[in-house]
Amino acid sequence: MSDVSDMSSRWTTPAAIEAHLLRLWNSGSWLAAHVTAISLFPMTLPVRQPGAAMMGEQFDAVRRWIRQLEDGSKSHKGYGYVIEWREINHRQLGRNRVPVQVVVADETEALKLIGKAADKRRFEQLAAITLQMFPALAGWLQRRPMTILEQAGAWARILAILQWFVAHPRPQLYLRELDIAGVDGKFIETRKTLLAELLDQLLPPEAVNADAVGARQFEARYGLLAKPALIRFRLLDARHHIGGLSDLSVPVAQFTALRATVKRVFITENEINGLAFPEVSDSMVIFGGGYGIERLADVRWLDDRQIIYWGDIDTHGFAILDRLRSFLPQARSMLMDLATLEAHHLLWGSEETHKRYTGSLSRLTPDEHALFQVLRDDVLGERLRMEQERLGFHWVSAAIRAVLNSG
Repeated sequence: MSDVSDMSSRWTTPAAIEAHLLRLWNSGSWLAAHVTAISLFPMTLPVRQPGAAMMGEQFDAVRRWIRQLEDGSKSHKGYGYVIEWREINHRQLGRNRVPVQVVVADETEALKLIGKAADKRRFEQLAAITLQMFPALAGWLQRRPMTILEQAGAWARILAILQWFVAHPRPQLYLRELDIAGVDGKFIETRKTLLAELLDQLLPPEAVNADAVGARQFEARYGLLAKPALIRFRLLDARHHIGGLSDLSVPVAQFTALRATVKRVFITENEINGLAFPEVSDSMVIFGGGYGIERLADVRWLDDRQIIYWGDIDTHGFAILDRLRSFLPQARSMLMDLATLEAHHLLWGSEETHKRYTGSLSRLTPDEHALFQVLRDDVLGERLRMEQERLGFHWVSAAIRAVLNSG
């Protein structure tokens, strides 16, 4: 009995026909054809049917299958597919009709079968409005037709945003300042990827910063103001406090314009080390933020200061030091040496394999480069790293005194 069931499940059923049409719909091909005015109908689908031997051996099962196919057809339901037949002359059963293909005559019939008539009408309305306002989006609509339906409730506001940007390219405003009816900053924040796809099609090249890529750089790409990057620093000498303040976070532009009177600048990557950094005469400590150290590249008053960098003893720590020296070549390292590493071997950790830096570095001193190679090549242990915050603070204090004694 199971053999008969397995065989009959391979024969074309009304559900299989509807599933075929639904796949065509869900893929977007159906709506894409509408955009390009290509007609998919009438559509002819072949019918998987039992072989001649099965018709003789399981005639009742075949008859039930034919009845099921007829029950789902237009002749029974009043809409849907039409069955095309072929007569066979079976040596045992005589002359009989079997389905060979089904034809869906037009789109209306197909939409009724899969229950998408209302969605199609909605798409037609939204697509027509979109192309009337922005003919240049025809290609995008063809590639992403389902997106309109997914965003149907928000589409009018999306079009309003596009209109605003076309009229005000690179506005130099914060999202909060955009005066678009019914649209707030959060609405745009949650749709940056989609809006970027559309704006790239509509704005002239000079209005798009092609170097700013991804949702996080949406503001930079389209000339909006973004939340400014901040530099946090502590002044380690009370004589240099600013209005009585010693711990400040300021935008990069303000830090660049700072009239700093310190002679010495420490840079450390770990926040707690920056907070715990002891008082040092004529000095400040900057919270570096990993590769965010690039924010210091335009701070030209640092050019004539003593710069001391304290990073993790791992591949990225030395990569960041190398990058720092690309714009502050006088930078020295602190606590990034073999003696420090070996003295703390009980506290060693490990880098994640896929996040290690394995490139070449050209701005390290010979001793620094030798230690970088030891780490990169797993000489002392696999993926070895020594994080700043693991160092004993007496060791840190001794290193700071050594910096002061060296001038």
